[in-house]
Amino acid sequence: QLFPITLKEFNEHWQGWYDEIAEKIKAKVQGNVLRMNHIGSTAIHGLTAKPTIDILLEIDHSTELNELKEDLFELGFRYHHQPSNPPPHMMFTKGYTLKGYDARVYHLHVRYLGDWDELYFKDYLNDEAKVREAYQRLKIELARMFQFDRERYTDAKTDFISEATRKARLKYGYMYKPKD
Repeated sequence: QLFPITLKEFNEHWQGWYDEIAEKIKAKVQGNVLRMNHIGSTAIHGLTAKPTIDILLEIDHSTELNELKEDLFELGFRYHHQPSNPPPHMMFTKGYTLKGYDARVYHLHVRYLGDWDELYFKDYLNDEAKVREAYQRLKIELARMFQFDRERYTDAKTDFISEATRKARLKYGYMYKPKD
């Protein structure tokens, strides 16, 4: 009940929120950042979304994970072991309080450098207005149905995301290269 699924109209400031925290992360963890991207719905221009900034931080296999954790703790992130996520099975959050959401909420997904679906999906929805609009309709419907059940909300989007990502991989090729 404390953290309901709440969708907001697209906010131009979301990119700035990402840029601001990304600079702090890069400065703090220094040489451990191989690539960092704003992912998730707040990275898709014009899309109604939960106002949570999702970040994909890709690191080298030689990164000292305990040091990375400590650096991110110092920036106010909380660590969550995620055994079902790709290695190194790490996620960090910021912006959850005992009274609910803070003004800014972040999910930092840490992975080794790779070819990740989230990057394709983001670019595809930014490029394909009809797909973006269909996804928005789905999200709004599911938020109404599962306002207090984040897991079911997320699971119900899986088929749409998988199909859009499959089409994106065909459109963009098989190895993700960030769009300019």
